Amino acid sequence: MTSHQIRQSFLDFFRSKDHLIVPSAPLVAKNDPTLMFNNSGMAQFKDFFLGNGTPPSRRIADTQKCLRVSGKHNDLEDVGFDTYHHTMFEMLGNWSFGDYFKKEAITWAWELLTEVYKLPKERLYVSVFEGDAKDGVPFDQEAWDLWVPIVGEERIILGNKKDNFWEMGDTGPCGPCSEIHIDLRPQADVDSISGKSLVNNDHPQVVEIWNLVFMQFERKADSSLIPLPATHVDTGMGFERLCMAVQAKMSNYDTDVFQNTIKVLEKLSGKTYGSDEPFTDIAMRVISDHIRAVAFAITDGQLPSNVKAGYVIRRILRRAVRYGYSYLGFSEPFFHKLIPVLSEQFKDVFPELTSQEEFVTRVILEEEKSFLRTLESGLKRLDIIMTALKEKETNVIAGDEVFELSDTFGFPVDLTALIAREKSFIIDEIGFQDALAAQKARSRQDAAKEATDWIELRESDGVEFLGYDFEETHSHIVKYRKVKTKTGDEYHIVLDRTPFYAEMGGQVGDTGTLHFNVHGESRVVNIIDTKKENDLFVHISKDKNLDEALQNAGIVVAHINEERRNKIKANHSATHLMLSSMREVLGTHIGQKGSYLNDELLRFDFSHFSKVTDEELKKIEDRVNEKIRENIPLKVMTNVPIQEAIAMGATATFGEKYGDFVRVIIFDPEFSFELCGGTHIPSTGEIGVFKFISEGSVSAGVRRVEAVTGEKALEIMRQQEETLVQLKDLLKGPKDIVKAVENLLEERTQLQKRIEALENEKIQSLKLHLLDKVKSYQSFNLIIEKVNVPSADSLKQLSYELREQVENLIAVFGTEVAGKPQISVFIAENVVQSSGLNAGNIVKDLAREIRGGGGGQPFFATAGGSDASGLDNALEKAKGLF
Repeated sequence: MTSHQIRQSFLDFFRSKDHLIVPSAPLVAKNDPTLMFNNSGMAQFKDFFLGNGTPPSRRIADTQKCLRVSGKHNDLEDVGFDTYHHTMFEMLGNWSFGDYFKKEAITWAWELLTEVYKLPKERLYVSVFEGDAKDGVPFDQEAWDLWVPIVGEERIILGNKKDNFWEMGDTGPCGPCSEIHIDLRPQADVDSISGKSLVNNDHPQVVEIWNLVFMQFERKADSSLIPLPATHVDTGMGFERLCMAVQAKMSNYDTDVFQNTIKVLEKLSGKTYGSDEPFTDIAMRVISDHIRAVAFAITDGQLPSNVKAGYVIRRILRRAVRYGYSYLGFSEPFFHKLIPVLSEQFKDVFPELTSQEEFVTRVILEEEKSFLRTLESGLKRLDIIMTALKEKETNVIAGDEVFELSDTFGFPVDLTALIAREKSFIIDEIGFQDALAAQKARSRQDAAKEATDWIELRESDGVEFLGYDFEETHSHIVKYRKVKTKTGDEYHIVLDRTPFYAEMGGQVGDTGTLHFNVHGESRVVNIIDTKKENDLFVHISKDKNLDEALQNAGIVVAHINEERRNKIKANHSATHLMLSSMREVLGTHIGQKGSYLNDELLRFDFSHFSKVTDEELKKIEDRVNEKIRENIPLKVMTNVPIQEAIAMGATATFGEKYGDFVRVIIFDPEFSFELCGGTHIPSTGEIGVFKFISEGSVSAGVRRVEAVTGEKALEIMRQQEETLVQLKDLLKGPKDIVKAVENLLEERTQLQKRIEALENEKIQSLKLHLLDKVKSYQSFNLIIEKVNVPSADSLKQLSYELREQVENLIAVFGTEVAGKPQISVFIAENVVQSSGLNAGNIVKDLAREIRGGGGGQPFFATAGGSDASGLDNALEKAKGLF
């Protein structure tokens, strides 16, 4: 069976068992503060297990894109070195939400594996949870009793909490599980050693392929377990490992899931996978794995960057490029060339990559170019470090310098170690780990956040959002918790119904107040923000000592800040008009890559590969304002089947998870027709006016514009008018202000040229004077002088011009510019080579006398300081160095 057939057989099997087949959620986690990426099949269904939402069906199956590269579930460092761990992988899963339980999950799993996929029964082993006294969870007798007649006691392993009690994170749904393992070793090995003894012992051919999790508990913040309202089934089968088993391969990378990509790598590199060069194979495994993670993360809206999820994607991409650079001989960008084969392979299951193939390719190409430049910079820095160590007659690169290469230059530590070994150096691994640990400790402290468990006040079927139609509701408090953050304590409050819009889709959360009576007294709680956590609308307050009030509140009047909401609505609707106008002016390739809008401005990131010109911005702005003047009424369609909405022409945002039924926002069906859950003005005329304030690049292939509307736009226009008036006053009221400024700039340019000419005359005169100060020694000529020059750059000009007239020159100059001391050291390159002198080291030593620092290259370096009185001492010290 091909991998495509294996995946389809899984979905068809569970469709026959009355499961609803749903699409994969985006790789990037949405509305879940506990996750950066979806790391398991159940992540998108967590709220259903907690009882915070209602699933579209009590039985569901799918294949979910997953990423395990951070936090508790992190397989990154194993990828490539073994044959069965991955960064991105597909998780085939079937779920029961309060419907069937262990019996059906176990019998169907066995049926699929042995009757559909025809896996040999004698090669399969299963595990059962042995229980845990500390948690008070008993041995899973029910699962044992179900497995015995199927596989026999001799093929059942008792598993501990580590192996057979599944938890998604520190808190949340969890429960005992049964894992199914397969022994893929050659028959001779099977006859020699029992596969049962190799289960969970990291044997590359005795691997887990399916985990049947029986959700029974919720782990609380205090580590206690409480029963879930209903029992559920959550199964996860690694698609890549399943393909290895069904296709009878010894490695996931030998299956057709990866071989197409590996064949392209072989062609590009001229190297052969499976050769006698182990690091060639490791590199090809790393690259063929990592391209999937990077491509689908970008497709789902996560661009590489230096922060949070973006940094993870950049790290994966750079790890792949580094392996290609080090072991496959790639010195030019290559990673992006793998996108076409990947797009073709997944076009039927994940078509979003095919639809964005050009964009993803361009983003990766620019990231590769950037990192290859980083590698070049890192290599130069490493060469300077090793040169200095040679002078000190040591071969150990200090841990803090290794960390600097990694943290500042983005230079991987393993590459530093590799290059160091090649040149007979070693790195201080312990020192590096200490520096890394110190940085992580700082990061943890900066991100410190501690939450108590939710305090449940009443039963609820979920949060009803009424904010599309009402600014105020009468509600009840369902639950609350206290959260300690680095900015102070917060209360997080959940209501059964709310008018507060929670931050989603780029629109900020609402602010406002909660009014209620406690023991006959009126109380007001100020809400500073509203966030969405899974399917909960969380109202955030920094008011103090609210426990008693919240616990005894009756009916709560929840009221949003209407003035702020109206400005937000205007900006959101303007964003829709702007996107449609952009697609008219710039082309239909324009797609949303991120947005942020509040009551002050709107910010919009979009796919485009060149700067938007001033003329194009003007056309877009004019088109938006034209639609505002038309005062187009808003039309909202709710509960539209998503396929019907797409077929009607609605624009969707890649990376967003939409349900089976969606909300559609229309401002003229021929112009703006989008899927959107945000709040909007009733007609475009209420926007007032639209004005761009900036345009620029965010990253490769992504541009950003910022704009303002209504009163804010008028305010900016008035500020610009005031600035023009002030300029006219300063320029004595010229008729043509632009011409007047141009004349001033021209005068400034001419004056600057005259100043430069005068400075050059001064330097030429000084140079003639210094030629008389040259002292000759056996192997070099020396000048050490305090000079009067107009700028620090003049020291370099002076040194380089003297070099043309004095052979074997060493020149040390000191000067004072604007009250600040400056020192330069020049050493002719042939003198550097013959003597081993280093201008950078010398200038650092001299800089101590002026309370400063500096550096540079071996032949020329400069330093600045804060104590001009030490300049004479520095020059005297220099005389003793040669």
